[in-house]
Amino acid sequence: MSLWPRGSLVIALACAGAITACGGGGGSSPVTDPEPTPAPAVDGPAWWGFGRDAQHSALGAVATQDLDRIRWSRPIDLAPQYRPSGALLIHYGSPVVTSHNTVVVPVKTGAAGGFRFEARSGSNGGLIWSADSDYVLPAHNWVPSYNLALNAANRLHAPGAGGKLLVRDNADAATGTVGKLVFYGAAAYDAAPTTFDAAVFINTPITIDAAGNVFFGFIVTGTNPAGLVSGIARIGADGAGSWVSATTAAADAAITKPATNSAPAVSPDQATLYVAVNSAVVAGTVQGGYLLALDSRTLAVKGRIALLDPLTGTRARISDDGTSSPTVGPDGEVFFGVLEASFGSHNGRGWLLHFDALLTTARTPGGFGWDDTASVVPATMLPSYTGTSSYLLMTKYNNYGGAGTGDGLNRVAVIDPGANQIDAISGLPIMREVLTILGPTAEPGAYAGAVKEWCINTAAVDPLTKSILVNSEDGYLYRWDLALNRFSQRIQLTSGIAESYTPTAIGADGAVYAVNNAVLFSIGK
Repeated sequence: MSLWPRGSLVIALACAGAITACGGGGGSSPVTDPEPTPAPAVDGPAWWGFGRDAQHSALGAVATQDLDRIRWSRPIDLAPQYRPSGALLIHYGSPVVTSHNTVVVPVKTGAAGGFRFEARSGSNGGLIWSADSDYVLPAHNWVPSYNLALNAANRLHAPGAGGKLLVRDNADAATGTVGKLVFYGAAAYDAAPTTFDAAVFINTPITIDAAGNVFFGFIVTGTNPAGLVSGIARIGADGAGSWVSATTAAADAAITKPATNSAPAVSPDQATLYVAVNSAVVAGTVQGGYLLALDSRTLAVKGRIALLDPLTGTRARISDDGTSSPTVGPDGEVFFGVLEASFGSHNGRGWLLHFDALLTTARTPGGFGWDDTASVVPATMLPSYTGTSSYLLMTKYNNYGGAGTGDGLNRVAVIDPGANQIDAISGLPIMREVLTILGPTAEPGAYAGAVKEWCINTAAVDPLTKSILVNSEDGYLYRWDLALNRFSQRIQLTSGIAESYTPTAIGADGAVYAVNNAVLFSIGK
């Protein structure tokens, strides 16, 4: 989501650190087809959660279908709340897809909250089962995301009230019961559910490692019998729960909680958990934070680093209006997106910070970080690449008009974590741009040549077709062909809307899933 209204510069830091968003054309969700009978299962690779895996690589494992048609669509917000400008400032959660091609979708049911999850046939969208959640949103400006996660055994996990997880075995089965997991103990929760529901709020997506251990962040706003304060929770594959305070782990009294919407990540060897923590929103101050490296078994601190603006050397802004989550490369290097300390000094693009596995060394940053989780691109996907890195990164590369040299020339980019160039905006070294491509749709306004923004907070990378699936605020889903550096396919989903950035996913059968204007679309042949 852009940081400014069309044709004007608004720096909204005095309003509790909020960021004013661009206007756009709102409107109601498209009419969907009647409920069909669910189609038979189709086997293929699962998409387990936000960014697909615990490293948030967004790497698909099946060739995506051609973008020929909208196979089916369903609203994922039954009461979308449009701003007067028409913008839709809510982060919608990622669908998850089982290895039998059941798509489980989080659905917002009311104007101020209320959620359920729906399991649908990936082939035709037919409803297989649904269940209500008692989840309550934490305090927010932009509406936080409600995300689901699957483990390798096909067990679905969803946030519930009071910091508990709602769980359902066999997400493909038409019948089943929803149970609960409580990291501080089911007996404690059952003894005082009203107290916990009013005081404890899950505020990050759920991440599940290869062994079935579950991680998430939570906020605590009041006293409770378990003595909980805001922090990071772990529920082991054996059901045993533990947690650590965000303040304690950061060793900084100014740090009060996990960063809202920021999904924890796990190293490829499963030994280290990465999580972003930040301070409370205070008007007139930078909402700063740390990236933590925790032992994934004990939650003991292995490393921590303050998140700094490369231009000023002061605290970068870790905004609760974004969804930036750590990405862990195949070599264990860690990447995390932040906003600049002096808002607008880098055109509101922020930075993609880059660290070694134990967070002891800050490496060359990428040139864009706002509300974006970098996706992993194997170097073999780019026939033209002649560098030495085994993998590259895909990010949004919007250049928001309205500050500094911002020109509204919004791109997506593949960048090289192992090579540098000079940033045209700041003059600092940044990761080298291997490929960039400009958005194709003009954005009327004050900036000559400006184009519509890219609308993703995590992409879907398809190594088998050497392409990346990207969603735009012009209402189209595009296939970016990396071999030719062009958009080889596109399909219109809506008439376009200014909205908070959205996730993209790949089904077990190669269908592509994108969210636009409060609707989930399944696209394929």
